Amino acid sequence: MEIKMPIRAAPFAHQKEAYAAALTALEKGRGYALLMEMGTGKTLTTIAIAGALRKSGLIQRTLIVAPLSILGVWRDEFEKFAAFDYTLTVLEGNGAKKADALRNMQGAGFQVAVVNYESAWRLEKEIAAWKPDLIIADEGHKLKTHNTAVSKAMHRLGASADYRLLLTGTIVTNKAIDIFSPYKFLNPSIFGNSFYSFRNKYFDMTGYGLYTPVLKKSMESELMRRLHSIAYRATKAECLDLPETTDIIRYVELEPSAMRIYRELVKENYAELERGEITASNILTKILRLSQLTGGFLSNDDGDPQRISTAKMTALEDIVDVATAEDKKLVVVAHFVPEVKAICKMLEKCNIRYSCIYGDVKNRTEQVAAFQTDPDVKVMVGQITTIGLGLTLTAASTLVFYSENYSMSDFEQTKSRIHRNGQTEPCTFIYLTARGTVDEQVLKALRSKADLARALVDDYRNGGKIFG
Repeated sequence: MEIKMPIRAAPFAHQKEAYAAALTALEKGRGYALLMEMGTGKTLTTIAIAGALRKSGLIQRTLIVAPLSILGVWRDEFEKFAAFDYTLTVLEGNGAKKADALRNMQGAGFQVAVVNYESAWRLEKEIAAWKPDLIIADEGHKLKTHNTAVSKAMHRLGASADYRLLLTGTIVTNKAIDIFSPYKFLNPSIFGNSFYSFRNKYFDMTGYGLYTPVLKKSMESELMRRLHSIAYRATKAECLDLPETTDIIRYVELEPSAMRIYRELVKENYAELERGEITASNILTKILRLSQLTGGFLSNDDGDPQRISTAKMTALEDIVDVATAEDKKLVVVAHFVPEVKAICKMLEKCNIRYSCIYGDVKNRTEQVAAFQTDPDVKVMVGQITTIGLGLTLTAASTLVFYSENYSMSDFEQTKSRIHRNGQTEPCTFIYLTARGTVDEQVLKALRSKADLARALVDDYRNGGKIFG
């Protein structure tokens, strides 16, 4: 089918190629994989593919299954890019509410339901009854283990859908045997329905107890040929049309309990401002506490940080999972020391090796050298005021701002840690931003190179909502 990409954006050449390849393949078969690295625009490409299938009258209902922290991204991206009519519902709340929302998605229009992987398994019966024509598995490497409840449910749901898309930076995570389960969802004719038949054909079992699969040299070319027969591969290094830098705002939703505390603090702040003098330092002091909260912490009366929210940490964990699945390094920066320490604890929990630089760290040269040269050190974690000073971190091409401080010079210097001489790939900057909070105002000012303090004072005097 030849349909112009139905999106409100000028696509890059590789996105046009991926779109055309996917539609051509879907005319002949049921499944296709977009093996596109983070920062190459696979979400936009997927929206265009879904829109084209809809315009051709081939689909009416689409189910998008994604990690929990990414669900809102799909709502935002459809709103931003889809140049066609649709109704999109993110399935939220408890199981009964999600099932009810799905049952109420009726009518003749194009319907899109977005749900997380765990819920897709628990709602399998309701989803099957809803009968999606297209199922999209976002970050499809999540299906790498063939015998989990989630993977089995996705295999069954995929078998009943007319079309299936799988999105991931790479299908091969830690080992080639991980290919089987995602491709069983995508198209069982490629590697079959039996994991053990697949394993015996392509792998030798080695090591103590014969538990370690090693890809047979004689079968390597066939496996890769089959894998890529229904896939489009795009890496940042290969996409020569990408801009030097790309900004991605990843919105997160604070938990209701955290949002209640946030709103109470906002009320107190406005009350204090009405009673006192309106100065830049006064406003920035109040913003500081709100920013601590959006990062997950709030100091008690003794000055000790208390955990209030895990929303940003959950989103960061998903980003780290994607980067490590793609075998890419990542730089993560934060404003406050408790955030830095919490990020390090999360990485330790996930068994991911990292370097770390903040105020108390003395061996900074060793930390940088390990990140730059040791392939097993996947993440550099740093405090903005410390990591932004003259360090070269070009082993990564993606940097995540877990939080920002209010200095324009620190902001630009931090971005320059990866976007500098020696960098061989386009750079991606991801900003974790708590929706409806001061995070949005801070990021807006920094990206527009505005003086944050002055802008907020002016906004307040003009009746603006400076705290979100």
